[in-house]
Amino acid sequence: MEKRIKYFRIIGISEGISFLVLLMIAMPLKYFMNIPEAVKFTGWIHGLLFIAYVIAVFACIGVMRWNWFKVLVALAASLLPFGTFVLDSQLKKRQAELAEGT
Repeated sequence: MEKRIKYFRIIGISEGISFLVLLMIAMPLKYFMNIPEAVKFTGWIHGLLFIAYVIAVFACIGVMRWNWFKVLVALAASLLPFGTFVLDSQLKKRQAELAEGT
C-alpha cells in the first residue's frame, strides 16, 4: 500500500517538473526563439507523465481513502503550476501514517 503512494509521489513530482519545464522553458523557446522542437519533445514527456499521474490517482483512491471530491482535487492539482507539489505534502503525511501502522 505504501508503495502506491511512493510511486504516486514520484510521478506527481515528475509531472509537476515537466509541466513547469514546458511552461517556463519550452514554450518561450518555441515562441520567442522559434524552436518548436522544444515543445514537441517536452510536451510528449509531459503528456506521458500526465497519463501516468491520472492512473496513479485512481490507483491510490483506496489507500488514501479519498472521496470523489478529493479525487477531483488531486486531478485538478495536475492542471495548476505547482499543484502537484502542494498535493505532495498531503501524500507525504499519509505515507508516514501508513508507515506507523495507523
